[in-house]
Amino acid sequence: MEPNVLLESLIDEAGMSRAGFAGHVNRAGRTRGLTLRYEHTAVSRWLKGQRPRGQVPDLICEVLGGRLGRPVVLDDIGMGVVSGGGYGGGYGSGHGTGDAPAGASLSGFVERATALWRSDEQQRPHLATVPAVTGTTAVMPVWEWENPPEDTDVSRPGPGRVSAADIETLRSARDHYEQMYRKAGGIATRPRIVRFLNAEAAPLLRGGYSDALGRRLHRATAALVAMAGICAYDSDAHGLAQRYFHQALRLAKSSGDRALGGYVIALLTTQSLFLGDHRRSIAFAEAALRAAGNHITPALAADLHAMQAKAYAQLGDAASARACIRRAEAQAGRIHTGREPDETGYVQPGLVDVQVAEALLSLGDLPAAREHATSAVRAPAHDRGRVHRLAMLSHIELLQGEPDRAATTAAEMAERARGMESQRLRDRLRQMRRELAESGCADAVQTADVIGGALRVPL
Repeated sequence: MEPNVLLESLIDEAGMSRAGFAGHVNRAGRTRGLTLRYEHTAVSRWLKGQRPRGQVPDLICEVLGGRLGRPVVLDDIGMGVVSGGGYGGGYGSGHGTGDAPAGASLSGFVERATALWRSDEQQRPHLATVPAVTGTTAVMPVWEWENPPEDTDVSRPGPGRVSAADIETLRSARDHYEQMYRKAGGIATRPRIVRFLNAEAAPLLRGGYSDALGRRLHRATAALVAMAGICAYDSDAHGLAQRYFHQALRLAKSSGDRALGGYVIALLTTQSLFLGDHRRSIAFAEAALRAAGNHITPALAADLHAMQAKAYAQLGDAASARACIRRAEAQAGRIHTGREPDETGYVQPGLVDVQVAEALLSLGDLPAAREHATSAVRAPAHDRGRVHRLAMLSHIELLQGEPDRAATTAAEMAERARGMESQRLRDRLRQMRRELAESGCADAVQTADVIGGALRVPL
């Protein structure tokens, strides 16, 4: 079962405790001739995803609607009919029922999305541990992005009018939080970006705007939501990260920006690689390359081909891996930084080299892997990217029997990682500490001790 964040969000908005809410449902039942004896434990089960039987879901809508002063329907409480792209329990990136009109479905999506943001800001404990969905549920949002129907009109009547200045604020915020993520890590950045989504983006999505302005609004919000997903991924909250990515993909579709959708699928590809689902990562990358078509930029294409190379290498398909490496390198040679959108700025010089080094390492080609890793380290990069590149080079140097050199490289890596709160970087540091300690080299053991000291500071 999926936690029902929609219901939880509405109960919170109504200002009721779980016991108080159960009492209201019992009293509403008596008006219909029902004898109900729900307590707070029953409400807890509903919030964990259990759907009560009979008329109780309708009673829940009645109670909440009366308290909030507005109509509340089953979809609003996470107990309606969920499309193939949804998750039940109110997490869905689906758009309501399959044949719902585009305007209504988009409104429903906005309510589901903002409910998740609110629960995340309130640090609901289940969000950090909810698992990533698999199978059809994981693939359906990508399929829905790639296939019709398109959103023909995203305009919305609403309180207040969204302005171009509002959208520029969202764009500036994304850039701000990206820089914060690179310098401080996802653990420190996520609460801030989620707070911004609730305070600034949510009211704008519920505001009034034309179709043209609405598409710009959805694009800017999608980029912010994707950054929230990156921060959740960096915090090891993979189920939450996946849900943010799916939301960003839905917003990318309603914005009409195919390249942005391809970028979001690249994030899902990265996550699938990390979770060890190599075949899904290959399929996702193919979907992004195919559906974005001529809108895809060289930087994004290079990254997608490089990730495919890593996946094929893990599957032992050397021919396909090397073919993808050639495509990645060809696209990397076409990158013009000034012509890339903000979101693909992470594809800096050297990124494709370190991705290729990882693929070649999996294929057992150590000399070629080292050549690419060394090239990656020599290229300019922000501190976060440099940490990953140094870790890869140090690992290869150890494999080639050069622990002294590996210790020097790892020491620089540890220094660069200071002040960053990132589970991904911490994983890298743990791996390097273990490998250096096992080498038996005095310098390597000393560097392992330095890394160990850094790891003793809790995130």
